Amino acid sequence: MSMRRREFTLGLLVTAGLQGLARADEGVQHEERALMGTRVRITLVEADAARRRAAFEAAWTRMGALADQMSRYREGSVVRQLAARAGGAPLAVPAETLQVLLAAREVAAFTGGAFDASVGAYRDWHFGDDAEGHAAEIADAHRLAEQRRLVGWRRIELDAKARTARLPTPGMALDLGGIAKLPILQAGLAEIARSGVAAAMIDGGGDVVCHGNPPGRDWRVGIRDPRAPQRLAGVVALRDGVVASSGDYERFFDRAGRRWHHVLDPASGWPTQGVHGVALVARDIGAVNGLGAAIMVGGLQRGQRWLAQRPGVDALIATDDSTWLSSGMQAQLTPAG
Repeated sequence: MSMRRREFTLGLLVTAGLQGLARADEGVQHEERALMGTRVRITLVEADAARRRAAFEAAWTRMGALADQMSRYREGSVVRQLAARAGGAPLAVPAETLQVLLAAREVAAFTGGAFDASVGAYRDWHFGDDAEGHAAEIADAHRLAEQRRLVGWRRIELDAKARTARLPTPGMALDLGGIAKLPILQAGLAEIARSGVAAAMIDGGGDVVCHGNPPGRDWRVGIRDPRAPQRLAGVVALRDGVVASSGDYERFFDRAGRRWHHVLDPASGWPTQGVHGVALVARDIGAVNGLGAAIMVGGLQRGQRWLAQRPGVDALIATDDSTWLSSGMQAQLTPAG
């Protein structure tokens, strides 16, 4: 199964609780497109067809523009420009990218560097699904050791007043994949709300944002079981909330008896081990953005300590041995079906 197919299946699983809605309720419409290396699905609840069409187009346009801006693969993106200018003068960056960079700095400080956007310097990992067509490839240990000197979130220079960013050392590079998707989805949701649609959900390959609710019900969002990704661990009911997921089943290949996946430990450049996946549920994206990837790096115990400082976040963390649920997740996770 190709990576794009795996991600497409994930999107269907996450929104499994909504499949009957389009048949039962007039005015519900779904649209799906490839975006940010996955399948993004928008569901609208709106009786007026013209308003639905306007909302879809506004959301797709906005999300596409932001994805192009923050992609490490898109030629001319802000991320590519920063890497090309590393060691040189600061670069003026759009407000949206600056906000993501500031959020990355905040979660890096909160997690002691377990999340680090400068892992883009580990350039030699390829998972067979990137925009440049590389085959799956394990990075060379000596190259990772050399690239390690280019990684460090404290070195990313941001000037919020001047709206500039700078990478001070040639060879530094950013990867915003772990922190840009949720703000991009949220921007699409904001466009939908501005279009006058009262209820909508956007599912971006396991990251879900929603506002309002279908008539007489909440949104039902499936939580994938990281230890058995072909099935759901359960379903949560959401209204104006977010589900954020990270896992070793999203972009990976298996070789030499081990899974090689895209969540890298900033301290070494190697894929994380021990935690297979994390699902976080909260009211707003700021509470969870980047935290799932950090827990993949930091492990269960550090993750539990971080979550204790985020009382509005419910969590599922799957490790080699077990699946841990916060008390809030235990209370709201119901069987799928």
